[in-house]
Amino acid sequence: MRFDVITVGRCAVDFYSNDIGRPLKFAKSFNVYVGGCPANVAVGTRRLGLRSAILARVGTEPLGDFIMNFLETEGVNTDAVVRDQQHLCGLVVLGIEPPDKFPLTFYRENCADINLTLDDVRAAPLDATPLLFVSGTGFSREPSASATTAAVEIAQASGATVMLDLDYRPTLWDDSRAFGPTVRRIVAMVDLAVGTEEEIKAAADEADIEVATVRLLKVARNLQALIVKRGQRGSTVFTAEGERIDAPPFPVDILNVIGAGDAYVSGFLYGYRHGWDWRKCARLGNATGAIVVTRHACANDMPYEQEALDFVTARGGF
Repeated sequence: MRFDVITVGRCAVDFYSNDIGRPLKFAKSFNVYVGGCPANVAVGTRRLGLRSAILARVGTEPLGDFIMNFLETEGVNTDAVVRDQQHLCGLVVLGIEPPDKFPLTFYRENCADINLTLDDVRAAPLDATPLLFVSGTGFSREPSASATTAAVEIAQASGATVMLDLDYRPTLWDDSRAFGPTVRRIVAMVDLAVGTEEEIKAAADEADIEVATVRLLKVARNLQALIVKRGQRGSTVFTAEGERIDAPPFPVDILNVIGAGDAYVSGFLYGYRHGWDWRKCARLGNATGAIVVTRHACANDMPYEQEALDFVTARGGF
């Protein structure tokens, strides 16, 4: 296998306010980072020592160059990244008011990554990885929805394990009510699914997290595990065999929660690739997520392998 993991989809530029604790309307300066769930996971897994690649589209404008330079510097394989001459990169602007105010504005109208095509997917080395990672946003609009579905099918036909991050961003759907029916169809296809409590409730169209979890598990024919990210309360893995496995959190002081979920997935996939049990995978996910919430950025602040392992050891181990 050429890669340990290939991620598919959202690859954008983040503008994060440097005026911590002040409302966004008073911001005077911003740091510029690479972002987007699949891009974050590609970088997060690479920093943990996995061989990662990303299948995506980015524009040919200077911000596209900025993304490509960062990914290549990080060692993420970009052979399957298409430079799109007709569409610009998506942008995100974020205000940072810890511990619980992080106003997020997306500029993604007809952006490059949502124009991922079937031809892009067919040209990608999806038979060269044991792990494929896709996000819910990839199914929000065409042509990305069909392309991402095809990527799932091609990878599975080659024997890969597919993880779906529900990645619910209501404003990125033409009609947010389509999220539940669409994602339930994809959950029925994949091997691993992960989301926050709010995302799982939205995916199941249920107001109660316990009821929502049961509903998703019922439609998930091939699912090995449904992973619930609970933030400061850690995470829980529900297995196909009916087990519930709770992984305790690592308490830290919060600076910015955006990107913590992608760091969690990176840690979880690291453990999964190394054959760890569910609790240990989730525990490392909790650790990598905890590290990132103490920092300013997403992809740019993902922890490295030894750093994450030392963090766990210093706080009581797995």
